Amino acid sequence: MEYLNFNPQIHDITKIATLKYNVDFRTYDKLFCSKEKAIAALEKNLKKEECIKVIYDNEDLIGMLVAYTHDNQPTFHFSSIKLLIVDILDYFVICDIKKDDVYIAEIAIDENQRSNGYGTKVIKDVIDYAQKKGYKRVILDADFRNPKAKALYERLGFEVYNKKSFLKRGMYNMEFKLP
Repeated sequence: MEYLNFNPQIHDITKIATLKYNVDFRTYDKLFCSKEKAIAALEKNLKKEECIKVIYDNEDLIGMLVAYTHDNQPTFHFSSIKLLIVDILDYFVICDIKKDDVYIAEIAIDENQRSNGYGTKVIKDVIDYAQKKGYKRVILDADFRNPKAKALYERLGFEVYNKKSFLKRGMYNMEFKLP
C-alpha cells in the first residue's frame, strides 16, 4: 500500500468526499438532508492538506486516512455553515490530543474493498509510524453507534480511556499505548 498527500488537482475529489461522507454519514444526512448535497459540500471544502492521505494499492485508490499530531493539525477551511456545525459537534466528542499522540481522525476504505484487511493494515501502519517517531500513544474515536469499529480497534489492542457525548452524538475515545 502507498500513502500519498491528498492533492485535489491529482486525486479523485468526489471519491475522497464520498469516503469522508461515509465516515460520518448520519451527521451529514441530518444536516444536508441528502447524500448528494453533503458530498458536494465536502468537495468544495477539500483543499490540499498534509493531514489527508490517499491510500493506493496496485494503483487503485482504495481509501483515505486523516491522521495528525498535536503540533501538525489540519488547517481550517471554512466553506459551509453546516460543515462548521460538524466541526463543532466533533469538538465535544473527539479525543483530546496531547503532545506525544498521533491521532487517527478518519479512516475510510472504499465499499468495494472492505473486508480485505485494509483497515487493519492502515491502523498497524500508523502504529508503526508512531512508534518509529517516538510517540507515546495512537488515539482514535469509535462512534457509539458503530460497535464493529470499536471491536476492530479492541482486537488491535486499543482500549477505551474516555467516553464523550454531546447532543445524541457519542464517542469512545480509545488509545494504543506505545512502549
